[in-house]
Amino acid sequence: MLHLTLFLAFAVVAVAGAVNLLAQRHPINSALSLIAVMAALAGEYLLLGAEFVAAIQVIVYAGAIMVLFVFVIMLLNAGVEERTNGSRVAIVFGIPGMLIGGVLVAWAVLRSSGGEQVAIGALPGPPAEIANLLFHEFLLPFEITSILILIAIMGAVVLASKPQAVQKRKEH
Repeated sequence: MLHLTLFLAFAVVAVAGAVNLLAQRHPINSALSLIAVMAALAGEYLLLGAEFVAAIQVIVYAGAIMVLFVFVIMLLNAGVEERTNGSRVAIVFGIPGMLIGGVLVAWAVLRSSGGEQVAIGALPGPPAEIANLLFHEFLLPFEITSILILIAIMGAVVLASKPQAVQKRKEH
């Protein structure tokens, strides 16, 4: 009963943080909301018996990646976001897509709730097994993800650079 209560509490924090992430107008507040989501997910991992994954969640995502995000936000000098009416395409495809996704997730959860459940600790959990999976089985997706993050950060810096700075570089 305690596990279920803690699971639901962490789930509420994660969902509230995700909604707050989308509702914020200032990018720094959004980054702080994302840190709350990452911390709640680390709590969920602890409840599942994956202590190593919970520690990595806090150290890598809530620590290093969020510091990088905040650094890029500060570098770009991002201010308060301007509100618009929104994209018509996003409304036409987004709302039905969200409803279909929600129905599919609910169907999958209800379908699997009566079936076979995996016991806590039955999945790979020790660091040696995770490292073997990450650096042998899933090495290519892991490296591609890191390269994509680097390219996205470089693109954001280039797009946010002021035209005067670009013009001065061309003159010299």
